[in-house]
Amino acid sequence: MTKYEFDRFASPWTFRYRVRLFLWHVTWSILCQWTPKPFNRFRIFVLRLFGCDICFSSFVHQRARIAHPWNLTVGCRACLGDSANLYCLGEIFISDGAIVAQEAYLCTASHDFREPAYPLTTSPIIVEEDAFIGARAFVLPGVTIGRSAIVGACSVVTRSVLPLQTVAGNPARPM
Repeated sequence: MTKYEFDRFASPWTFRYRVRLFLWHVTWSILCQWTPKPFNRFRIFVLRLFGCDICFSSFVHQRARIAHPWNLTVGCRACLGDSANLYCLGEIFISDGAIVAQEAYLCTASHDFREPAYPLTTSPIIVEEDAFIGARAFVLPGVTIGRSAIVGACSVVTRSVLPLQTVAGNPARPM
């Protein structure tokens, strides 16, 4: 194939990787999604089985959505809220005491639109100690949320946030 011949609709994942993803989604759906809050340690145990580096003192809501747990690191006393969506095709690091509120979306992947095949690109997201990401906020690939920073609800974070800074809006700007 030449540089401009490609199959835009071909899966970037190997068959083995797709089986791993399928097993993850089935396991989470059957064993964890229905569990009440006191079963948090069990949910963390299941995440660990699938390669997530997570502290047992963290909290993961049963309706949190984690796409690729083997790319997720969660520190102690961190919290992933109801329907928080971690699309971790690249790595996501959530440090000690950080909170990702309900329905927040952390996305580590995009596409290179300069190439005809729109290849997948990934960049890590880092949420530092005691940071807070508000409800329905969207964090783009390659962003770092600084220590004790606050991201307002429904914000779109396109750039890194400094420590102790509060940002809000679309795109998120310092308050």
